Amino acid sequence: MPIDPVLIQALRDALAAAEQLEADEALPHLREAADRLAELIDAQLAEAVVHRRASLRSAGAKAGLSENAVGPRLARTPALAPYANDEGRVTAAAVERARYDAETGAPPPAAKPAAPMRFKARRPSPPKGS
Repeated sequence: MPIDPVLIQALRDALAAAEQLEADEALPHLREAADRLAELIDAQLAEAVVHRRASLRSAGAKAGLSENAVGPRLARTPALAPYANDEGRVTAAAVERARYDAETGAPPPAAKPAAPMRFKARRPSPPKGS
């Protein structure tokens, strides 16, 4: 699967926007470029491990990442997000399942519902009436 031309163009646009600006004005555009590049790397990692049958370790090494950094990045991709575990990682076993599903044409598992958001006080509230 070729690299997504929409993401490539978004990366180019962000870099072009930053090109002639002063450092402080260029920073938001460079952040945008970095985000698009990370998205491209993640998508290509997913492609490599599912369709090109690369191991998590070898795909990560080619991207300059440790094996432990690959799982969470794969969990952010549309292709492998349904296979992520509760810790937000895609494991080697999940990649095997994704490969099998891709080969047989089976749909990915249903997305797990997100845990409901809960309020957590940053510090204890003062007692009422104080």
